[in-house]
Amino acid sequence: MKFKQFLKTRGAIAAIFMGIFYAIAMLGIFLPGYSAIPGNVDKLPIAIVNDDKGEYGAQIASQLEENLPFKNIETDLSNSQALKDLDKNDLALVVHIPETFSADMQKGEVSSSIDFTINEAGATTVSSTMNSVVTQINNQLSTQFSQQTAQGVLMNFNVPEDQAAELAKKIETAYTGNVVSINEIPDGMNNNMLPMFLTMAGYVGAMIGAMQLVAAFKASRGKASKTKLFLYVQSTALLIAVTSSLIALGITYLVNQPSGELFFGILGQQILNYLVCFNFTAILLFLVGEGGMILNLPILLFQTLANGATIPRDMMYLPYEWMSHISPMYYSVQAYFANMYGGISPSPYIWSMVAIGAAAMLINIVIVTFVHKHVPVEDQEAEVNVKNGAEITA
Repeated sequence: MKFKQFLKTRGAIAAIFMGIFYAIAMLGIFLPGYSAIPGNVDKLPIAIVNDDKGEYGAQIASQLEENLPFKNIETDLSNSQALKDLDKNDLALVVHIPETFSADMQKGEVSSSIDFTINEAGATTVSSTMNSVVTQINNQLSTQFSQQTAQGVLMNFNVPEDQAAELAKKIETAYTGNVVSINEIPDGMNNNMLPMFLTMAGYVGAMIGAMQLVAAFKASRGKASKTKLFLYVQSTALLIAVTSSLIALGITYLVNQPSGELFFGILGQQILNYLVCFNFTAILLFLVGEGGMILNLPILLFQTLANGATIPRDMMYLPYEWMSHISPMYYSVQAYFANMYGGISPSPYIWSMVAIGAAAMLINIVIVTFVHKHVPVEDQEAEVNVKNGAEITA
């Protein structure tokens, strides 16, 4: 066989196609998706809560509203409501100007502070971006208020040395920014990325499992009814889900050492994650066979950006945002963040996963019922024996 003949073989053609296809798919999905950072930072919603009735509070609130690089700034929320929205990741930052801010600044007896609250239990881009923004704000405000205090000092230039030292100290401590982090995540990227890694482990395993079990379903046609074979497929998926989830949690507790109280919650979600992802990825496999795997991989790549672990939904371009609404990975990642690190219930995300899984299973049932032709068991058994067990794609 010559090299040209080898290149014309089915395996060589498939390898060439896959190499080109996934180079295009990966770069075509990842590069545009990640270009949202930092370009779409201005889409992040924040809140400015001004409880100060003095002139300083109004001045600062107005300056922040005009100068901060965010298009969606809430100014009519109470501090408690803003913090609740922050806990749910509906806000990226809460700026709170306390009631005594102006009075403290005018007295100069104690340093005045503004609270900047950030939720760490969310997309990594949000917390890192907000910390950078807060640092810049604090530097500007510190300079501004120190200059204002210095003007007052200069008006009292001819003062004794001890009073001068005290006034100099006031300049240094005129303003301090108070950065508050809620739902802090333990140090280490392994902790920050754990929600995504657990989700990815379940999704990829389920996708490969779906390919194998759907192939087994088709190869077994004629040995049992379609209904019975479909139940076998789902039962096997459940068995794999439980086994793989226990192993996944064993590694998680060995490396990350989360709280023991979270064990059954994480285990239940990981099992659900596998089953939902299994039926989600099985749709194309039941519909078009092994060729469905070619489409499943780009859908997986899309979801690695649309799952909210790195980029929040507010910053995503429309195709990725649309995908996040039907993506089991998105709801799984958000549920893990809420369960392991957050201050809110993961239930809304869990129920969204259940809804996606139920819809996917229903679609698979419809495909198996109406698309796959009925093959009598006895006739198919005879055909299998004639073809010596060769795979039949009925």
